[in-house]
Amino acid sequence: MKSDELSRPVLRTLQIALLAAILLAWYWASLNQNIAFFFGRPLEVAQVIWAWFVTDASVYRHLWITLSETVLAFIIGTVGGLGFGLWLGLSRGASALLEPYVTAANSMPRVILAPIFAMWFGLGIWSKVALAVTLVFFIVFFNVYRGVREVSPTLLDNARMLGATRRQLLRHVYIPSATSWVFSSLHTSVGLAFVGAVVGEYLGSAAGVGYLILQAEGTLDVNTVFAGIVVLTIFALLLDGAVSLAERRLLVWQPGPGESGKT
Repeated sequence: MKSDELSRPVLRTLQIALLAAILLAWYWASLNQNIAFFFGRPLEVAQVIWAWFVTDASVYRHLWITLSETVLAFIIGTVGGLGFGLWLGLSRGASALLEPYVTAANSMPRVILAPIFAMWFGLGIWSKVALAVTLVFFIVFFNVYRGVREVSPTLLDNARMLGATRRQLLRHVYIPSATSWVFSSLHTSVGLAFVGAVVGEYLGSAAGVGYLILQAEGTLDVNTVFAGIVVLTIFALLLDGAVSLAERRLLVWQPGPGESGKT
């Protein structure tokens, strides 16, 4: 271990201490009524979360809806971006033809599609899934596309000299090259899937954590708003942790931190 690196227990202790300091600063600042009006009080936020999960147990239906929208959008957007990115990365002609259209679609503010999706799919979960998919898809697509395009020509030439077929090149060269790019994009995609689901719930829904936050905003209940933010953040971190676990399992061939320089 390098001298400027911290051990895992020390790092975790410092992270917990930083979180405690932030909460204490929030609590101290919230003693002022004016600050509490805009930022809430941490103890009251904790009381709302406790009531949601324990006392009233009213949040589970809303949380299930939001998580369902997020996970569906994450899976559909990832699979679609992976497939389209591989195809376009391998097809030079199709890439040249479709590149301006893909760029234009990515430049479009996706929020303006929410009313269209609501007309197409109704106010159920699928309009929120469709909006979130548009956010996830392009992140995955561009990373896969770049990963395929940046495969070393020398590596490809060597594989062809050894008799590798197109399918073998795809399996043993292109996909491994794109995989690390995919996982780098999935960590961002988790947050974007939540964003798409919650924004969709804001614009038209009768359930979901985004709906609860919207209702609280309508009554200026800032503690409930922050409670919703905390709950969404915690579950986004859990999903991101699941992605990290899958990454460690699937990318076992990559050297870990600090291992690349070992001999």
